[in-house]
Amino acid sequence: MASGTDSHGAEHHVLPLGIYWAVFLALVVGTILTVWTATIDLGAMNVVVALAIATVKAALVVLYFMHVKYSSKMVWLFAAAGFFWVGMMILFTMQDFVSRSW
Repeated sequence: MASGTDSHGAEHHVLPLGIYWAVFLALVVGTILTVWTATIDLGAMNVVVALAIATVKAALVVLYFMHVKYSSKMVWLFAAAGFFWVGMMILFTMQDFVSRSW
């Protein structure tokens, strides 16, 4: 029979609504910043700035909306592995893009 307790022993961390609104506001500001920087010609730095803003926004989503901030070290490890994998894919793509003129 199933009991009323969680058999996995994981605690659920309930965040105050104000934190969710603050993160949402930060994501809206990040989106506005992304659109604004797209109108400015930064030369070769356009991609770098866009990826930096996107990384910060993705980190906010992962940490707060996916509750990784209050999870176990194993969840942190897999979240970090995901970011590492995306970074590797971006690095390999940029390496191919830069070396085409050689």
